Amino acid sequence: MAVFASLGGLLYGYNQGVFSGVLGMNNFIKHMGKDATDPSLKGWLVSILELGAWFGVLCTGYLADKLSRKYTILFAVVVFCIGVIVQTAAMHASSIFGGRFITGLGVGSLSMAVPLYNAELAPPEVRGSLVALQQLAITFGIAISFWIDYGTNYIGGTGDGQHEAAWRVPLALQLVPAIILGCGILFMPFSPRWLVNQGRDEEALTVLSNARRVPKDSDLVQIEFLEIKAQYIFEKETAAEKFPQYQDGGWVSNFKLGVFDYTSLITTRTLLVRTAIGTLTMFFQQWTGVNAILYYAPSIFTSLGLTGNTVNLLATGVVGIAMFLATIPAVIWVDNAGRKPILVSGAFIMAGCHVIVAVLTAVYHDTWPEHQNAGWAACAFVWIFAMAFGYSWGPCSWILVAEIWPLSVRGKGLSIAASSNWMNNFIVGQVTPTMQAHLGFGTFVFFGAFSFLGGLFILFFVPETKGLTLEEMDDVFGAHGFAIRDQARHDAISKRIGLDTYDDPSEIHEHVPADEKA
Repeated sequence: MAVFASLGGLLYGYNQGVFSGVLGMNNFIKHMGKDATDPSLKGWLVSILELGAWFGVLCTGYLADKLSRKYTILFAVVVFCIGVIVQTAAMHASSIFGGRFITGLGVGSLSMAVPLYNAELAPPEVRGSLVALQQLAITFGIAISFWIDYGTNYIGGTGDGQHEAAWRVPLALQLVPAIILGCGILFMPFSPRWLVNQGRDEEALTVLSNARRVPKDSDLVQIEFLEIKAQYIFEKETAAEKFPQYQDGGWVSNFKLGVFDYTSLITTRTLLVRTAIGTLTMFFQQWTGVNAILYYAPSIFTSLGLTGNTVNLLATGVVGIAMFLATIPAVIWVDNAGRKPILVSGAFIMAGCHVIVAVLTAVYHDTWPEHQNAGWAACAFVWIFAMAFGYSWGPCSWILVAEIWPLSVRGKGLSIAASSNWMNNFIVGQVTPTMQAHLGFGTFVFFGAFSFLGGLFILFFVPETKGLTLEEMDDVFGAHGFAIRDQARHDAISKRIGLDTYDDPSEIHEHVPADEKA
C-alpha cells in the first residue's frame, strides 16, 4: 500500500518538474524552434498539460464510480503513457502540444484516482500517514526530475552538438513509474467502498479481510465494513430526501442529481462560504508562484544572472531538494500545529522572498556579471521560497480544504477545490513567460503581492479547522445544525445496521488466531 501511494505521488511529482529542464536544452530548442523561445507559445507549450489535467479531474469522478477506482487508474495510466510516447517521439512542436495535453488528461485523473483508492483501501489508522507519504513522494519526484535533467543535459555535450537523447530520455523515464503503477494495479483488489456501492457486499468483506489479514467475522473487519455501508446508505438517503423525483437509477436522473448537488454548493449560504474558502485557498496556493518556479526555474535563474544552462539546471536541482527536505517536518508535525499559523507564516515568508528577489533584480539586472554575489543571493531566496512552500501551502492547503465540508457534499466540494487548483495552475503556467518578458522584476512583485494577500486571506477569513468536530465546524460557518442533521441521520443508520453495538468496548472481541492462543 505504501509503495502504491508513493508511485502515484512520484509519477505526479516527476511529471510536474521534468519539463522545466527540458525547455532550456539546446537540442530541444533546435527541434521546437520559436515554440520553445517565444514567451506566449512557450507558455502554451508548458501549460497545455495543466489544461488537460483540469479536464481529466472533471472526468474522474464519473469514471471512478462507473469503471471502479482500479480500472480508472489503469485507464489513466494508458492515457498517460500514450501522451508520454507522443512527446518522446516528437519531431515538431505540434507533437509536444498534443502529447502534453494527453499526458495531462492522464495525470489529472491519477492525481484524484490514486489518493481516492488509497484512502478507501488503507486501514483508517494509517490513512493520514499515506497522505503524508504521497506528499513526500510528490516533492521527491520533483527533485528527481530536476537532477535527471541536470545529468542528461550532458549527453552529447551542452552546446550545439547536444544529442536529442538529452531531452528525450528524461521525458521517456516518465513511463517507468507509470508502467509499474499500471501493472501493479492489475494485482490489487477493487476498492471495498466501490464494491459496497455496487451491492457486492461479500466481495467487499473479502477484500477487507485480506487487506487486514484477519477473518471476515473479525470485529475489526465487521466494524470497517459497516462503517462503509453506513456511509453509502447515508449518501443514498440524503439524496432521496433532497431529490425524491430522481431516484429511478437512470442515467438522466443520476446526472441531474450530480448537477443539483453541485448547485447546492453555491445556492446554500453556508456551503457557498466553504466553496469560496476551498476555491480561493487553491487560487492563492497557485498564485504564490510556486509552479512558475517549478516550470520555468532555469529561465528564472538565467534572469538572476546565472550563465550557462548547466549552472541553471544545478540551481534548479537545489530547488527540488529544498522543497523535499522542507516537506518532511511538515508531514510529521502538521497535526501538532494549527493550519492557520502554518499557512500564514508560509505565505508571508514567500512574499518576503519574492520582494527581496524583486529588489535585487531591479537594482542589478543590467550588471549581474559584475555582481555575482547578488545573483547567488537572489537564488538563495528562491530556494528559501521553495522551502517555505514545502512546509506550508504544499501539504496544508489540501488538508484545510478537506476538513471544511459536511459529510453529504464532501466529495463534490473537494472536486471543486481540485478543479480550481488545476485551472489556476494552467493560467500561471501560461502567463509566466510573458510576465518575465514584459514585467521583469515586476513578476516577483506580482507573485509576492498575491502571496501576501493569501496570508491575509487565511488570517482574516479562514477559520482554524484543526481538531474541530463536524458540529463545531457548523458553528464556525453559521450552518445552524447542518452537520448535526447529517450526524443524526448517520447515527440512526449505524443503529439500524448494527454498527452501534460495537461502540461499547465490552462488545468487541477481536479474533485471535489459533496459534496465538495460550
